[in-house]
Amino acid sequence: MFMLYQAYQFQDDLLAPIRDMARRLQLMSSTLFFGAGSEMGRHAAAALELMSRFKISHERPEFEITSVTIGNRDVPISVETALDLPFGRLLHFVADVDTPRPRVLVVAPLSGHFATLLRGTVQTLLKDHDVYVTDWANARDVSTSAGRFGMDDYVDYIIRFLEEIGPRGHILAVCQPCVQALVAVAVMSEAKNPATPRTMTLMAGPVDTRESPTKVNELAVSKPLSWFKSELITGVPMGFPGSGRRVYPGFLQLVAFMSMNMERHVEAHRKLYRHLANGETAEADKIKHFYDEYFAVLDMTEEFYIETIDRVFQRAELASGNYTHHGRKVDPNHIRATALLTVEGGRDDICGLGQTSAAHDLCHSLRPHLRRHHLQANVGHYGVFSGRRWEKEIYPVVRNMILAME
Repeated sequence: MFMLYQAYQFQDDLLAPIRDMARRLQLMSSTLFFGAGSEMGRHAAAALELMSRFKISHERPEFEITSVTIGNRDVPISVETALDLPFGRLLHFVADVDTPRPRVLVVAPLSGHFATLLRGTVQTLLKDHDVYVTDWANARDVSTSAGRFGMDDYVDYIIRFLEEIGPRGHILAVCQPCVQALVAVAVMSEAKNPATPRTMTLMAGPVDTRESPTKVNELAVSKPLSWFKSELITGVPMGFPGSGRRVYPGFLQLVAFMSMNMERHVEAHRKLYRHLANGETAEADKIKHFYDEYFAVLDMTEEFYIETIDRVFQRAELASGNYTHHGRKVDPNHIRATALLTVEGGRDDICGLGQTSAAHDLCHSLRPHLRRHHLQANVGHYGVFSGRRWEKEIYPVVRNMILAME
């Protein structure tokens, strides 16, 4: 499998001139070939645009959050790097306001996509909160001299980020890092760390994958770890800062995601073609914007990916009471002062019902008024943290939990 990444990169390099030619032809197709504004010209331009978009990006898109409405005014937002570590940065979205607001760390998943996938989550939170985000690095851009990055390191990064934010903060984890966020808060609670967050919101995450297993869970337990290592792990090719680092490539994760709902993706591109051919620019731009984000992928280190398969999906270490951090057993019962909110989507086909709410069974020491579960019956996985339902129905629950602990 070591040559897999090289083969992928070679193919992408071969296709680059074809995409470039398609972009050039697209600019003149409607006028030069078929007449200005003609139906054939529009169809030609649409086909060429789809051809020019046949690519995967390995660069993080911009968050593109420049302002947010706070109260009755439009407030400028600037993005600063609060802490820069080899495998991830702590980004701070600074709002131009004088009044102190609750500080929230948004823990983005490290599962093939960049943190910008949570753009809508961040934009909504900014209405009432001082927001920080974990911006994980693409492993192919991290030199091997930086060492390894596994599950324990991920937890260490969360703790370090919370310490940078300071006391009386809050944490909100989306999807995959719900496990690591819960572990981090348990470790900090046991150590009586002053930066232990006041609230912990876990959204659509695999705390206990034995509950309502999905296709993702079934795939993770269907093969031995040796299969994942031999079939999915490859080396970063020459020409990148992380050359030689063993990774689970983002393009493989993207293929896995798309294969789960291939008909939906094919239909989306059919719609894109029709919108482009009909001159429906606004509708086409919505689809293009989504797939610009969706096709931007990052690589994960071998150790992080394999440990996630092993410890979260195959052995469910946290849910079974066997999770250790740097060799020391983690006990969520040490969490006594951090309020817990779990959120699940009723139509989530990635994280099944009960997998996130299992956190309540682990945090026995929390008094009833410090625990709440919210089930949004009419949304899938992404609807839990983005879109209209998130903004109008789920976010108010999150906001009220944070406000109650301020």
